[in-house]
Amino acid sequence: MKKITAALLLTALFTASCSQNNKVNVGRLVDNYAEVTIPAPDLTGITDNGKEVLKLYRKAADEVDKIYWQQYFGDGKTFLESLSDPSERLYAEINYGPWDRIDGKPFIQGFGSKPSGARFYPEDMTGDEFRSWDNPLKNSPYTLIKRAGDGSLQTEWYHDAYSEQIGKIEEYLKQAADVTIKESVRHYLLEMIEGLKTDDYYNGYKAWLEMNDSKMDLVIGPIEAVDDALYGAKASYGAYVLLKNLQRTEDLNAISARMGELQKMLPGDPANHNFVPGAESDIFSCNVLYCSGYTNAGFKVIGINFPYDTKVQEELGTRTIIFDNVIREKFNRTVHPVGNALLEKVHQPHVDASAFYWIIVFREIAKGLGVKETVNGKGTVAEALADEALILEKAKSNVLGAWLCAQEAEAYNISALFQKEDVLTTFVTNTIRSTRFGAADPTGIANIVVYNYLLESKAIIWNPSGRYSIDYDKTWKALETLGAEILRMQAQGDVESARAWIAKYGVAGPESLSDKRLLENAGIPVDIRFKYE
Repeated sequence: MKKITAALLLTALFTASCSQNNKVNVGRLVDNYAEVTIPAPDLTGITDNGKEVLKLYRKAADEVDKIYWQQYFGDGKTFLESLSDPSERLYAEINYGPWDRIDGKPFIQGFGSKPSGARFYPEDMTGDEFRSWDNPLKNSPYTLIKRAGDGSLQTEWYHDAYSEQIGKIEEYLKQAADVTIKESVRHYLLEMIEGLKTDDYYNGYKAWLEMNDSKMDLVIGPIEAVDDALYGAKASYGAYVLLKNLQRTEDLNAISARMGELQKMLPGDPANHNFVPGAESDIFSCNVLYCSGYTNAGFKVIGINFPYDTKVQEELGTRTIIFDNVIREKFNRTVHPVGNALLEKVHQPHVDASAFYWIIVFREIAKGLGVKETVNGKGTVAEALADEALILEKAKSNVLGAWLCAQEAEAYNISALFQKEDVLTTFVTNTIRSTRFGAADPTGIANIVVYNYLLESKAIIWNPSGRYSIDYDKTWKALETLGAEILRMQAQGDVESARAWIAKYGVAGPESLSDKRLLENAGIPVDIRFKYE
């Protein structure tokens, strides 16, 4: 009887969602993002020169924001000024346009569906037209595809398309280079200026990885290709202004020294993770002081592993940056409340803040593991898996990050006091929470994929009470099996399997819909948004 009742409840919820009124309650949508104040930073120990550099970094980041509006929507200033409803304006600022990043649908009347290629491609361009077009620059992360006067396709470099804003960014970075007393910072800024001028960031990325003696950091430029839902190729502009936590950075760097060892620990056939990370990979612990562009749009990330240039990764490795203040706010405002609302009581004490922090550390490290090139001559993983590549990469880092973290906790290789069960419970809670991100982009789809795989594997069980039970042995095994399969698809460039796998697991089911309604009614936000002092 209980099973029938639960099924009827889920069916009713699903039906209600399909027949809801078309009018959007934008004020309620805004409440999905808890406002978090980023306080003025404690600049004790920072010289006057350093403080001036931080101001210039922020000015450069503001120009990045203008570029991103053009990439994602168009004329943001005019659009925002046209909105008289304060809630609509605020939600448009959060989403950088009229489309909700949770479900991809317009929340302002008069707008249709979001273009899959954002503004990177002509909206009338067909897949056959693009594939048959013989132009080696069409797949560059740093070119726009446009129509020529005769209607044919042509490319335009980012540095030409956004020359006005890039010129201003270069000016601010040059001023910062003149002011800084750190030679490594000056070298990085000057190399990034050249990268912005040419859309060749190799030397800039190298200089960034070599810049490890500064308390401040700036990540800037075309960063990630999530907004390109057509081919997963075009990079969106974003910027982070960061302040390093020196003590915690020292604690984390013991992990980065073990990148090669962690790579060998990965599950599945060793041939599917034979990439050798650069020996100079490191980890920084930072607080976010300011972010703009893609990095400020919608959901806030809690760490990055950068750069994405595979040549630099092979030669020098990657840098993982963990955002301490963002992790803390996300755990307190979203992860922990979701655990209390949706887990059976026996599991709730295992939702642990330290475990969450270290899951994020290993998730970001996992981005630099696996393979970057297919092992069978199909080119890079991104090329072979096309539009499915980003979904698999996001799922891989989530799954293998948790798997490595749990294994390291069990082996007592982490200084913090938590157990394997804490890792698995906290990961499951965050996965359940993250299905609320929707399927509007690769990050959201990856979360749904992992959730559905755990559900199918009976690692987690949705009970008639609306709460979840966790089978720890099955969760551990599911992470291992899923991680190995993702590594296989990436290494083999198996796009057919990837598409079938995503089609099977990448659709939110009635359990997720029930969770969503319960969490909405409880007033638990989906994510956070920043307010700066």
